[in-house]
Amino acid sequence: MPPTSTYRVQVRPEFDLKATAELADYLAELGVSHLYTAPLLTAAPGSEHGYDVVDHARVNPQLGGEPGRAALVAALHAAGLGLVVDIVPNHAGVTAAAANPSWWDVLKHGPDSPYAGWYDIDWSRGRLLLPVLADEPDALDRLTVAGDELHYHDHRFPIADGTGGGSARDIHDRQHYELVAWTRGDAELNYRRFFAIAGLAGLRVEDPEVFAATHAELLRWYAEGAVQGIRVDHPDGLRDPGGYLQRLHEAAPDAWIVVEKILATAERLPPWPIAGTTGYDAMAEVSGVFVDTTTEAFFDTLDHHLTGGETSWHNLAHDSRYHVATTLLAAELARMGRLVPELDAGPGLAELAACFPVYRTYLPFGARHLARARAEAGRRRPQLIGVLDQLTARLRDPADELAQRFQQFTGAVTAKGVEDCAFYRWTRFTARNEVGADPTKFGLTLDEFHDAAQERQQSWPDGMTALSTHDTKRGEDVRARLAVLAELPGDWTEVVRRWVRIAPLPDPSLAHLIWQAAVGAWPIDRDRLHAYAVKAAREAGTLTTWRRPDQRFENALHAMVDKIYDDPALQREVADFAAAITPPGWSNSLGQKLVQLTMPGVPDTYQGTELWEHSLVDPDNRRPVDFGARRALLARLDDGWQPPIDATGAAKLLVTSRALRLRRRHPELFGAYRPVFAQGRAGEHALVFDRGGVVVVATRLPVGLSRHGGWDDAALSLDGFRFTDVVTGNEVVGRRIAVADVLATYPVALLVKQ
Repeated sequence: MPPTSTYRVQVRPEFDLKATAELADYLAELGVSHLYTAPLLTAAPGSEHGYDVVDHARVNPQLGGEPGRAALVAALHAAGLGLVVDIVPNHAGVTAAAANPSWWDVLKHGPDSPYAGWYDIDWSRGRLLLPVLADEPDALDRLTVAGDELHYHDHRFPIADGTGGGSARDIHDRQHYELVAWTRGDAELNYRRFFAIAGLAGLRVEDPEVFAATHAELLRWYAEGAVQGIRVDHPDGLRDPGGYLQRLHEAAPDAWIVVEKILATAERLPPWPIAGTTGYDAMAEVSGVFVDTTTEAFFDTLDHHLTGGETSWHNLAHDSRYHVATTLLAAELARMGRLVPELDAGPGLAELAACFPVYRTYLPFGARHLARARAEAGRRRPQLIGVLDQLTARLRDPADELAQRFQQFTGAVTAKGVEDCAFYRWTRFTARNEVGADPTKFGLTLDEFHDAAQERQQSWPDGMTALSTHDTKRGEDVRARLAVLAELPGDWTEVVRRWVRIAPLPDPSLAHLIWQAAVGAWPIDRDRLHAYAVKAAREAGTLTTWRRPDQRFENALHAMVDKIYDDPALQREVADFAAAITPPGWSNSLGQKLVQLTMPGVPDTYQGTELWEHSLVDPDNRRPVDFGARRALLARLDDGWQPPIDATGAAKLLVTSRALRLRRRHPELFGAYRPVFAQGRAGEHALVFDRGGVVVVATRLPVGLSRHGGWDDAALSLDGFRFTDVVTGNEVVGRRIAVADVLATYPVALLVKQ
């Protein structure tokens, strides 16, 4: 049986396995069926996230080690809960070389190491390049010898047997590795990385021996019955994702497996032996249906006014991808180019990657996407048509190493070029600048949402759905509040045009992003908004970057943020505007939460989001959660308290707990999907569907609903059954039921047929 729902906890040194185990009774009361954890294997010292695994054979001692894991499993079992674990097959942490036994052995013994085949290293290029040195001519002179190790500041490296003697630099020159300036990594590195992070080296899990060694501990947990589900991180980085998932399924045939696969609009998931994705596609659908699709032109006009020009998303995304392909990922591009020595292949490969309409193909599945990229690349660069034709002839062959590496390459190009760059540059309406969403798709109509939900029920009914994750660009309640702007385009235009004059910034597009973040997350501490603004600016890379920060621009950026807090009139105006859009934002939050928890799929609740949670991008969305407050509020709800919709967020906790409990106790009520359309003039404001025993009702576009005088004659035809709203306890009877009666207390209802 798949989970009925999951609850994601960012297990980390500050909130370890013991602390997580103490949540078991709360999670059971909340209504989830499975805890879903961040990676548990040994990560790099001090890791706050666990995705930099250094030892696949041990539970992370920073989290409590094997005793902590065993205690967690016991606590979950006692509470009647299962466990879903996050795994990282694509890469391993190598920044702290001494902490990773396999990497240390490779550094010491080179190609003769028994672990050399674990990593995707191009030994034909000579020594293994490690970009750790300062960009200074005499950086190697800072090397010291300490026993059988070389030290560079706090970095440690092994000395191969028989290579000692002489100066530290002499010893270094005899090793299987070469320490180079950090600035050389992007262009010259000779091992595959996770994106552009030199400290995360690509693993070759396509090798059965590597798979067995890196998955033995996980499979031991599965065999003992401690783990029922597996979340696979970044499958797009693997050489053969389909083959890997088939091997994992065969090793854990009864496990519920979901993959962190980000689908483009209308892209289909390959027929892998899994339950589905981790839910970014569902997130885009749910958030989109709460956006007024009729006001897109207003935001185009506002963007044009603020920036002084018209920006094509498709051109911006293309240019961002091309820049990433030829700079951050230049080493990977060059490695592919060496597989085509007869051509100057780099420009053609980069152009194809920049034109790719999805993250990657899984040949032969998805070959049409390569054809689309070839056509677009030829249109943009007609002088490369001959090269493009020769390249695509090879890129269509799944057995060709060039095709295999290109598939790994395009996913990284898209992630870094779009998610981590273009999303921060194209800022007309950032509620839709989210992982898994297409910013040009301003919102979804009711028909579009229902079509997507029916497709999900038919094709991937057990895949995960989500509204927030540790990787989302902004929290679900920020997006819900920003969706209100689509109903108030004139009001937003008026205030933001005034604010950019009061607190100017040389980058107007970035300024628009920050103003949306401010009203979406308000009230937000000054330090949080400063940190977000700097990260957003460096990700955009327009006037400052991570590698080359521009202090003058960043000073101007900080001055802009400070102005919001130091100018009393401006602060009051921002606070007043945020207060005005907060109540309809709460309505959207409750609506999208109930829809996500009850639509086809297995809903995940990200830690803390059972209350209002106005976080921004990581690390902001990984802040500590006050579980004590949540326990206390849940206890009050269970004592019969019917909370108002206010700043406590108790109404959201009420909706969340009642939906989760119903799914856990009566999964049979959620086996179908049928759209229900409200009749009457305000019918378009009701999102309604029948899951086969449960009818879900949610308010959408609440500002427009209020303008039109409320629900008026809107009604639902419910076949004469008697229903109970499990949110309020109210009974509903009749064939034609007034929506105003169903939603008299809250903007949502969860109706169960009696």
